[in-house]
Amino acid sequence: MFSKILIANRGEIACRVIKTARRMGVKTVVVYSDADAGSMAVEMADEAIHIGGSPAAQSYLVQDKIVAAVKQSGAEAVHPGFGFLSENASFAKRLQDEKIVFVGPNPHAIEAMGDKITSKKFAAEAGVNTVPGHMGLIADWKEAVKIADSIGYPVMIKASAGGGGKGLRIAFNAGEAKEGFEGARAEAISSFGDDRIFIEKFVDQPRHIEIQVLGDKHGNIIYLNERECSIQRRNQKVFEEAPSPFLTPETRKAMGEQAVALARAVQYDSAGTVEFIVDGKRDFFFLEMNTRLQVEHPVTEMITGYDLVEQMLRVAAGEKLAMKQKDVRIDGWALESRIYAEDPYRGFLPSIGRLKRMRFPAEGKLAGGTVRIDTGVREGDEISMFYDPMIAKLITHGKDRDAAIATHVKALERLEVQGIQDNSPFLAAVLDQKRFQSGKITTGYIKEEFPDGFHGATTSPEVEKVLVAAATYANVLLRTRMSGISGRIEPARPQRKDWVALVGRRPVPVNITWQTGEAEIEFADDKKAHTLATQWKPGMSLMELVFDNQAYALSIAIANEGYIVRRLGVEAHIKVCTPAQAELHARLPEKQKPDTSKLIFSPMPGLVVSVAVAVGQEVKSGEAVCIVEAMKMQNIIRAEADGIVKAVNAAAGASVAADEVLVEFA
Repeated sequence: MFSKILIANRGEIACRVIKTARRMGVKTVVVYSDADAGSMAVEMADEAIHIGGSPAAQSYLVQDKIVAAVKQSGAEAVHPGFGFLSENASFAKRLQDEKIVFVGPNPHAIEAMGDKITSKKFAAEAGVNTVPGHMGLIADWKEAVKIADSIGYPVMIKASAGGGGKGLRIAFNAGEAKEGFEGARAEAISSFGDDRIFIEKFVDQPRHIEIQVLGDKHGNIIYLNERECSIQRRNQKVFEEAPSPFLTPETRKAMGEQAVALARAVQYDSAGTVEFIVDGKRDFFFLEMNTRLQVEHPVTEMITGYDLVEQMLRVAAGEKLAMKQKDVRIDGWALESRIYAEDPYRGFLPSIGRLKRMRFPAEGKLAGGTVRIDTGVREGDEISMFYDPMIAKLITHGKDRDAAIATHVKALERLEVQGIQDNSPFLAAVLDQKRFQSGKITTGYIKEEFPDGFHGATTSPEVEKVLVAAATYANVLLRTRMSGISGRIEPARPQRKDWVALVGRRPVPVNITWQTGEAEIEFADDKKAHTLATQWKPGMSLMELVFDNQAYALSIAIANEGYIVRRLGVEAHIKVCTPAQAELHARLPEKQKPDTSKLIFSPMPGLVVSVAVAVGQEVKSGEAVCIVEAMKMQNIIRAEADGIVKAVNAAAGASVAADEVLVEFA
C-alpha cells in the first residue's frame, strides 16, 4: 500500500478520500487554489500545496501544477476524485509516464469510454444492449432528419463529447430534428470544441439506473449492484438510491453481467459506473460509462459494506480484489440527496456567500435508520462563485425504502443553513410526495411534478398546528423570562392563556397552559387538548419537540413582531398577539409593493461577464442587457419591456449581489 497520496481535487470529495486514507494509515496531500486556502480539506490533510488562482483553469485543471505538487510532496499516487481531471486520459497517461500511480482506470479505458460514439461501439461488440440509433458521423441536418425518420420519433440528438445535459435535444418530428441537430451541434462546438453528433431512439418512461463495477489489474471484475438516479433536474441528479425500487433480481443480474462484460472489453481496473436507461417494461440500454468515482457512490457503500475509495487505492497498489461476485449483498436501503447552494424559489439559481450557520444532523442512528454526511464545508466557510454549488451529501440508510425515506426526512428537519439559500425545501417537498414514496419515478419526474418551478411547499393542517404551537410556547416562555428581573422579590408575572397567532394575516386563536418543558394547547377550530413537550430554551435555533406523541424538529428565529418558523419546505411568519392586538392588526392596510417595472435586478450573486447596453440606448423587450455568471452557470438577463436606459450600475468584471439593481430605465 502507498505511504502517501496526493488528492487532485477539493471540497467534499477531497475530505471523503482523506477519511479513508487516514483509516488505512496513508498520509494525504491536497492541492488548493486561492479560494480554498482555508478550506476543510486543507485543514484535514497531512500536507497542503498551493497551486494557483481561484478559477479551476488556473489551478485544479493545470496538469503541470499537479505533477509538480506530486514531486514536491513525494506522493506515490494521485486520486483525482470526480470532475476536474478525473476522466482525462492524457492526465492519466502523463502520470504513467512520470512513474506516478493514477488511482483510477488505465488511460485506454478512459479514452475508450470517454467518447459516446466509441463507447457505444465497444458496448455493442461486448454484447451490451444499446439504444437503436445511428452511431456514425452525421454530415448535416438533412441527413439527421433522414436518420431520425428511419429510427422513429421521438429521438435524442446528442453531442458525442457531451455531458451534463449540454449538446442534448429531443425531437418529436422532422422540424424539431432539424432545429435540434443545428442547436446541439452549435452547443457542442462552443462547450466541447467537438461538433460530432449522433442520434438514438428516445426511451419511453425512462429511468436512469447505473451499475457500479469494480475491477483489479489481474482480470477480476465484479458488479456491486445498482443505483437508481432518475430524479434529475437539468440532467443533473438530485436524489440517488440503492437498490432501485423498479428492478427485479433477474433484471439486476442481467444488467450487472452486461456491465462487467463492457468493463472486461476495455480491461477496466478500478471503480467505475456503467449507466443504463431503462424503459417501463424493464428493457435496458447502455447510456455511457463513467470512468471514475461517482458523486452518488455512498449509497452503494451503505448497502454493500464496501468502501469504494479503499478499493480504488488497493487496486491502484496492485492488490487483487478480496471479494467475489457471490460475496456482494444488498443490506437494507440507502438514499442520498445533494444539498446545493442554490435558490429553489428562483429557478435554482446559484447562491454564494458566507455560511453564517451550518449545522448538519448528527451522524449515526436517527429514527430507526442511520445518517451519514459527506461534506467539505463548515460553519463560517464561504461558498464561492468559482466551483460546483454542492454543500454536502446527505445519506440515510434503513432496513427498507420507507425507513430510509423516514430517516431522510428527520435528518432534513435538523439541517440548519443560514447566510445563503439552499435547496433543502425542494428536497423535502419531493420526499413528501406520494408518487416519490411509491417509487413510480422517471427522469421526467421533476418536470412533470413541478412544471412551473418550485414555489414552496404547502403544509397540512396538522403540521400548521405544530408550527403555531411552537411559536406560542416560545412566546410565553420568552415573555415570562423578560418579566422576571434578578434580585426582585416578586416572581415573574404569569402569562395569559388566550392568544391569537397570526399566520401571515390569518388569525388562529389558541389557549395554552404551560410550564417549562411542556404545555397543553387548545385550538379554537377543534377544541381538543394537544400536548407539547420540548427541551427548547431561548437562544436555541432548533426546536425539537413532541406534539401529540409525534416527534418533530423545526428551526425558530425571532423576527419583527413574531417568529420565523421553518420545517422542511415550509416557512411561516407567525405573530403571537393578545386578542386586542390581533384585532388592531386586522385593521392595518396591506403593504403595497414598490414599482420595480423600470429596474433590472441581478437574479443571483455572481460576476458580471458583460454589459450590452449604455445610458441613452433604446432597448426592446427580450433584448439581452447583461450576463451574470456564478458556479459555472451564465444567466443572460433580458429586458422585460421596451425602454431607454437611464443608468447602468454595474460594469463587466464587477461582483454583484442577488437583487442588486443592474440597469435602470427612464
